[in-house]
Amino acid sequence: MKLEPQGRFGRPFRFVARCESTQDLLGLDDPEGAVVVTDEQTAGRGRQGRQWLAPPGTAILSSILLRPPEGRRQPELSLVAGVAVADAVEEALGLSAQIKWPNDVLVNRKKVSGILAEARGDTVVLGIGVNVNQTRDELPPDATTPAASLFTTDGIERDREPILARILARLEHQYDLWREGGLDAIYVDLGSRDFLRGRRVAVDGVSGIAVMIDRQGRLEIEVDGEHRTIESGEVTYER
Repeated sequence: MKLEPQGRFGRPFRFVARCESTQDLLGLDDPEGAVVVTDEQTAGRGRQGRQWLAPPGTAILSSILLRPPEGRRQPELSLVAGVAVADAVEEALGLSAQIKWPNDVLVNRKKVSGILAEARGDTVVLGIGVNVNQTRDELPPDATTPAASLFTTDGIERDREPILARILARLEHQYDLWREGGLDAIYVDLGSRDFLRGRRVAVDGVSGIAVMIDRQGRLEIEVDGEHRTIESGEVTYER
């Protein structure tokens, strides 16, 4: 895979044909915006210790190193990236994409992308996976949120490079806004894509109605008339 970055994200850019996880190929000495991409991960990571696997050459499997400023909440970066990915997916498909708190991008209620933010010292390695050309048989059948790819959504096979370039360009834009103004600065794009809003959900065994993603990146839910904010957790929802 080759990439022509539109901005500073993706400089430097490194492609490896196969690795355990792109998350492990960026270090503290890399500059902000450094990106690693692979065709195949043998031990790709998702949240809650899950694996992220895809047949070789079918998905975007990438990681980028960020150096967020002091005073910004690093967990919010999953949502910042979610907005960027949703924008790129919408451009590719011509369909709206939504963000399922805290780190998934959905189209037609199915997951097409997952994001993993791992803090390392004062840096964050942000993993971004997007299902691009997988067939239905190549997607996990037992995922907590039903999985889809761009291909299973509209039947069009796509080059991955332009989609990745768009993601990095949009991430750079949203990240710069977030650096200056926090989630407030991107909330118009985040709040409008909030998939869980108004749905009955369960978070780590607590059931209620999702109210919103708040401006600190937490999930607000209503439980028996009382509003609670959830910093992190495993969310399921009624389909």
